[in-house]
Amino acid sequence: MRVVFAGTPEVALPSLRAVAASAHELVGVVTRPDAPTGRGRRLSASPVAEAAGALGVPVLKPAHPRDPGFQDRLRALEPDACAVVAYGALLPEAALEIPRHGWINLHFSLLPAWRGAAPVQRSIWAGDDVTGATTFRIVRELDAGPTYGVMTETIRPRDTAGELLARLAEGGAGLLAATLDGIADGSLEARPQENDGVSLAPKVSVDDARVDWTQTAAAIDRQVRACTPAPGAWTTYAGERLKLGPLSPADGRLPPGELVAGKNVVVVGTGTAALRLGDVQAVGKRPMPAADWARGLRWSGGEVLE
Repeated sequence: MRVVFAGTPEVALPSLRAVAASAHELVGVVTRPDAPTGRGRRLSASPVAEAAGALGVPVLKPAHPRDPGFQDRLRALEPDACAVVAYGALLPEAALEIPRHGWINLHFSLLPAWRGAAPVQRSIWAGDDVTGATTFRIVRELDAGPTYGVMTETIRPRDTAGELLARLAEGGAGLLAATLDGIADGSLEARPQENDGVSLAPKVSVDDARVDWTQTAAAIDRQVRACTPAPGAWTTYAGERLKLGPLSPADGRLPPGELVAGKNVVVVGTGTAALRLGDVQAVGKRPMPAADWARGLRWSGGEVLE
């Protein structure tokens, strides 16, 4: 088949490479426009755009896929299917109708669970034991199209969202390539999603990522891991924001938010058991072990995270 690939961030790269290495003809790549990055805010191409350039594949960067000019360029590529991984823009009906086999999306959950922008984060936060990836045909309703295939992945006890997503991206790349194979040879038929088990995974905002120390230790642990690396869990100390890395269990109990610093450890209280702080990042500082951060403070007793 003639395939156009749509994606933007680094997580889409394993799938782009899998499609490029497959028996299908990669005839184009669609990605988001160049965006300002870094301290200098210079315009930079997306990871997918850079990889596509190295592959020598034509790259389309529409401001929005509803642009008639973009749709004309896409139509001229005569794609049989468009493979999608984390593209980052809503596709209008006119664009969906261009490839004869539609737009085939790799979504990082076991649909119909966790439809939306943050399935990996929400799955960890909810305490799921297993997640996975699903290929499905995009329809107008959010992540509700008929599915082709799935893969499963165990959520490990200390997984962050970044670590879990990296594994799903690698495993999902093979699933996406196999789905395209099955569509091409007629061995795969899309099946409607079940009506039961639908859950939503909205984007995790910075406000969502603020830790409430009155919650249980288990809930806080899941929240911090779900928000790592982005948007980053946080709290405040002495009125200043403090970004938190993954935590670990500690002995004993403390009042919620109360800090106790030892020589090589800083422990904080929760609504249940205490937790040990990992890396922390104060405003304007680099991430550092919590014990190093604490050594730079003047401790008088009764210090709390707010």
